[in-house]
Amino acid sequence: MSAAPALTARARGPRRTRGSDRRRGKMPAWAWWTVCSLIAVMFLLPLIALLVTVFKTPEAATASPPSYLPDAVSTENFSALTDSREGLWRYVANTFLVSCGTVLLTVTVATLAGYGFARFRFPMREPLFGTVLLCMMIPFQAILTPLYMVLRFLHLQNSLIGLIFVYATFQLPISVFLMRNSFEQIPKALPESAQIDGCSSLSALWRVLLPVVRPGAVSVALFAFFSAWNEFLAALVLLSDEAKFTLPIFLTALASGQLGTINWGVLEAGVLVTMIPCGVIFLILQRYYVRGLVAGSVK
Repeated sequence: MSAAPALTARARGPRRTRGSDRRRGKMPAWAWWTVCSLIAVMFLLPLIALLVTVFKTPEAATASPPSYLPDAVSTENFSALTDSREGLWRYVANTFLVSCGTVLLTVTVATLAGYGFARFRFPMREPLFGTVLLCMMIPFQAILTPLYMVLRFLHLQNSLIGLIFVYATFQLPISVFLMRNSFEQIPKALPESAQIDGCSSLSALWRVLLPVVRPGAVSVALFAFFSAWNEFLAALVLLSDEAKFTLPIFLTALASGQLGTINWGVLEAGVLVTMIPCGVIFLILQRYYVRGLVAGSVK
């Protein structure tokens, strides 16, 4: 009878030792939070520097060597930003129009294409999808001149509509990829049940599948909006009318001073205005963002 407890204790001993070794191998809580805090500070420092520069006087913002803290809080940079020739809000409206148009066109086309690639079998389906993905490897700068000539032939050069088509075109490869993954993770029984109940393919897509793939669609919309909102080069090349400029071009023209100097206070104020919509939209929709990115990663 005495041998059984001894054997039991001997058997339990190694398990407790292995468990304690695993616990000792983990990072302590204080070390984890220290590392996370240092990473957070690293990301927040540029934002803090931006805020400090925004509320300096124009002279202090361009002083050399720069001062780390403002001598006095000033809103002159915001005044210079809003009192520009055409007004700040015209360029904000142009950028918002282009961004929303890009989102609408990208989400619509990517949803239909992703649904087709995921649910229908047709000749050359995989090679065609591979060709779509290969388009992501083409740098935008390499086809800027031919793109300008095409838009000029279509009378869409110097047009916000033409800019929307350009932005949507370059967002479609990654968007189609995300939407195809989102549709492929849905069980086939779901659209088949909708069709048995009398839904057509498009009706099943609209009524049944779209609510399920909402995280993927939101991720596509976020990518498209942020890309169009912050894009600079295409708008600089394709737009020649100052009244149609987007916000990044307006800020570049406004911040340039005499002899190539840069008005850092006005530029940072414009950057802050540009950041606010992106930050608000991301915070509202962030719960869909990660779910949309990992859609289809595990089957």
